[in-house]
Amino acid sequence: MLSFGRPALVRPYFGYRNAHRLVLVARALRMGEPRWERSRTVHKLAAMFAQFASHEVPDLSVKLEFAGKDRDPLSVTQVSDGDGYVRFDVDFPASWDPADDPVWEVARLHWRNRNGPQAVDAYVLSPGRNGKLAVISDIDDTIIETGAGSLAKNWRRVLAQMPSEREAVPGAADLYARLGGGSVGDKFPAARRPFFYVSSSPWNLFDYLVAFQKQHGLPQGPLLLRDWDFNRATLGHHGHAAHKGEAIRHLTEFYPDLRFALIGDDTQADALAFAAAVAAHPGRIVAVLIRQAPGAGISAEEQAALDAISAAGVPLWHGPSFAVGADFLDQVGFTTGGETASIVAAIDDAKASKSPNPV
Repeated sequence: MLSFGRPALVRPYFGYRNAHRLVLVARALRMGEPRWERSRTVHKLAAMFAQFASHEVPDLSVKLEFAGKDRDPLSVTQVSDGDGYVRFDVDFPASWDPADDPVWEVARLHWRNRNGPQAVDAYVLSPGRNGKLAVISDIDDTIIETGAGSLAKNWRRVLAQMPSEREAVPGAADLYARLGGGSVGDKFPAARRPFFYVSSSPWNLFDYLVAFQKQHGLPQGPLLLRDWDFNRATLGHHGHAAHKGEAIRHLTEFYPDLRFALIGDDTQADALAFAAAVAAHPGRIVAVLIRQAPGAGISAEEQAALDAISAAGVPLWHGPSFAVGADFLDQVGFTTGGETASIVAAIDDAKASKSPNPV
């Protein structure tokens, strides 16, 4: 169980890039490979404990190598910080235009431990030149039922249930498959419309959440999770909204040619973050969908945020079932395949009508 005696490994998280810049986070740890095929409760608890009891490795030198067709390899070295994080935010020496369609590209991370040289693949999402629309989605109570309104209930599920045992939000997989528009690419296919997932969950849950997404057929995409500090600034609804708002701001600036659909729920003040994004990035948010989670209420502040989204002319859906959300997509012009000419036209029509009422 103890990880302190294990050799250092590097756990890469999903990266992403545009034509000029690559962002990728990894973590240097002493831990074993996660195993999620557990049946006995004690083994489940042990598996989850291992994710949180890992021993961070500071001051580990990690080299990223990234190459593409007809390009010289990019090589950059960073050193892990006190919490084991290795952060690559790299400007390309020249424009590295992406392929026409979204694709997962592969970088390689290299380091040394007591067993000698080590390497691991790291996946980097390239949204492609042809795409005009991407999706930014929350996780808790948006794609996975967590009971996030109840901290005790949520952590009981996290600690005692494996990814295959967790319940997906009804209708989420079908809705996201439709939003994704099918997969493209041969060797490492990606959703036609790129997905980014933003959550206040800690980075320790990355492997768990990716396993859940695979189990339920949800589109894969970079996860923008959070370093947990146990203070009032990061815990609570306003901490969640601040993290998500910053992530949305970063992605809209990182991909200036993309418009975004935002999907969340009403357990962690997503409405506040989404309303702020609509105000800060006019014309860049094409639709907002907020699921009404069971037992969750909506505050006067959150209702004001929903009203502001509607008043800005951004199509808004707020309801209990993602099956209704599919009807909403029909009305605002989201097509299953192809690209976004009809979407943009429908959004412009919706703005022109300035209807204040959610669908």
